[in-house]
Amino acid sequence: MKKIILFYSIILIAFSCKSPNQNTNPIEEFQKNLVDKGITGSNVTQVFKDGEIVYNNIANSGALGDKDIDENTIFPIWSMTKTVTTVAMMILLEEGKYNLNDNLSDYLPEYGDIKCKGSDGVYPCEEKLKVIHLLTHRSGYSYYANNYANWVTSLHTDLHPAFTNPVRFNNLDDYSKFVSKIPLDFEPGTMYTYGINQAILGRFIEVVTNKSFYSYLKENIFDKLEMNDTKFHLSADDRERFQPLRVNIKPNTAFNNSDFHLEGYTGALDGYTYDENNKAHFGGEGLVSTMSDFSKFCEMLVNGGIYNNNRIISEESIKIMTSKYSNGYPDPNEPNVFPLEGQAYGFTFSVLEDSDAWGSGAPNGIYGWSGYHNTWFWIDPTNKLYGLFMSNSIEPDFGILKDFQTATYKFID
Repeated sequence: MKKIILFYSIILIAFSCKSPNQNTNPIEEFQKNLVDKGITGSNVTQVFKDGEIVYNNIANSGALGDKDIDENTIFPIWSMTKTVTTVAMMILLEEGKYNLNDNLSDYLPEYGDIKCKGSDGVYPCEEKLKVIHLLTHRSGYSYYANNYANWVTSLHTDLHPAFTNPVRFNNLDDYSKFVSKIPLDFEPGTMYTYGINQAILGRFIEVVTNKSFYSYLKENIFDKLEMNDTKFHLSADDRERFQPLRVNIKPNTAFNNSDFHLEGYTGALDGYTYDENNKAHFGGEGLVSTMSDFSKFCEMLVNGGIYNNNRIISEESIKIMTSKYSNGYPDPNEPNVFPLEGQAYGFTFSVLEDSDAWGSGAPNGIYGWSGYHNTWFWIDPTNKLYGLFMSNSIEPDFGILKDFQTATYKFID
């Protein structure tokens, strides 16, 4: 009898010493935590390493008003559109269609008479606006609320930017001529401010190629990468696959300096019409995509510009667009950069240069970007890896990127 009691005592001690999280998957826990906290609704992750998908998981919320995600779910990827536009610009650079230091007015004459804001009011800019200033968010254009204030700090009054709006515009020519009259926040090239730059570059691409912006992207990127669900419009059938928006706007945050609070699920705050007949296709926001589609774009970047033995851009182009053009946070000379410690900025992409400061377990040299609705991706050239996260939720949460990376590098280790 004493031997039996001793045996069960040993078993009990063994179980009590076992960590309750010993068998949990860190990425799965990360996803579940976002749902439990209401930061996102249903969400999906994918990790690719050394030529294959090593993790793919859906965390469905089951909440009233939300919808279960599957392989056909369509998400608004908004500012991840910028990375697609950047790749398109690198294709054209390789073809010799322009030079980075060309004056924008050489292609879009409306930018030949730009104005700047100064301490004594608005004055004619002393510096020329160059193509590279748009690619690096150093043009002086920001995002704008309806009262022309900086939209990024006005989400409590304007859930979507005022002028990158297909209700207001139906083509990029009218859009470009309108925004060219907005005074720049500073002299071109002197500072970083996130803004409408890639939306302007969409019009630049139309002029350089004599094609519509979307048709150029489709022919040179989407068709070659088999990204058949990535576009600027939604059909009636697509609408059935479009993920509802999880709204979780908290009071007194970096994006909402008021007591305004909004929470729930809705299909009524798209921000865009996604009308197939509207040609105001903004290069900085506006694309929709699926996990399967955008993962092919990521795979192309991981593979140095190649997908299915088809070269989209050169390795030299990737090096150019992920080089450092703006210091990251914290830097008193760059007060407008996002709070991503240890990361500098290239052509839209954030690029990790101090892994200790960032602290996610990712190595220096990773690069990536996000979308307004909490879509995130990064490319890790060292480990031949990408991570991709998709949801449809606001407000933006910068903790998602670090937490996803931390969970991913724990998982692969």
